[in-house]
Amino acid sequence: MAAESSPNPPPGTLDESPEKAVEPSFLDEMAEIGRWLLANPVATGILLLIAGLMVYFFGFLEVFVNHTMSTYTWAMRAWNPEGNQEHGRLVPFIALGLMWIHRDRIRAATIRGDNLGLIPLAIGLFCFLISVRCVQPRFAIMSVPFLFYGSILFVCGREVARVALFPSLFLFFMVPVAALEQATFDLQFIITGLVGALSKLFGIGIQAMGTTLTATDGAFNFEIAEGCSGIRSLAAMTMLTAAYVYLTQDRFWKQAVIFLCSVGFAIIGNVGRIFTVVLVAKYYDPEFASGLYHDYSGYVFFPIAVVAMLAFARLVNFNSGKKKAA
Repeated sequence: MAAESSPNPPPGTLDESPEKAVEPSFLDEMAEIGRWLLANPVATGILLLIAGLMVYFFGFLEVFVNHTMSTYTWAMRAWNPEGNQEHGRLVPFIALGLMWIHRDRIRAATIRGDNLGLIPLAIGLFCFLISVRCVQPRFAIMSVPFLFYGSILFVCGREVARVALFPSLFLFFMVPVAALEQATFDLQFIITGLVGALSKLFGIGIQAMGTTLTATDGAFNFEIAEGCSGIRSLAAMTMLTAAYVYLTQDRFWKQAVIFLCSVGFAIIGNVGRIFTVVLVAKYYDPEFASGLYHDYSGYVFFPIAVVAMLAFARLVNFNSGKKKAA
């Protein structure tokens, strides 16, 4: 006679373990967004109308450079490596990615439009009109964050607008600020002096004069150019630090303190990068150091700057970590 099987498996078997939550796929997420749009037809219609108007006025209306360029065309030319502004092309995608990270909060939010959204919408419209009147496309780009945030607040309400606030502010990184390159000139002197002091600390004979690093034995002579301490590294670190504090810090004062120190992280990264150039020149080959190695030494900047950022963030959260442990 066959033994009867027990309807309930013995304790400890895999059958009693809770089912693992299955992460929704990208297609599932897109389907969820589609259902949300269908469930909110009025909000969807208004958002599509605003989006269509923005695409037309920013993408097709040629009002700049003797009516030959739209805002989009001008921006794509301004976001160039020569002006150290190529990061502007990535900003909209990063902002949308930050929104995507908090999509669960958006789905759970109550959709209730708020007329306060008309205020940032009016500011954005005013900026665009000023840009057309004064032929200053930068003002047109500055209007985008206001229009983006105002549209969400007006159509979707405050709960969704809270999620969109930081991504909207992040959009200001799109504005080309090549004119600030001159303002970073003092950083060249700071970085030159710090690299000279660091070299002496390690016993390397370096004379730092102005923005020039000269080996005491005459083996090499480097000029710290604007690109070594300019707007590119500052923009990269401020963008990275802004995204980092938004995603990891739970208090506004922590976010503000760490973000304000992003200039310091950029300086530390540049000092470390240039110091490695000095090391390669001293112990290997000056021509290689000033040529091929210098061209690719930008990859050294980010690890050093990021480590400085993470270390400082850990210092800021030191007491918080002790309280959590207690």
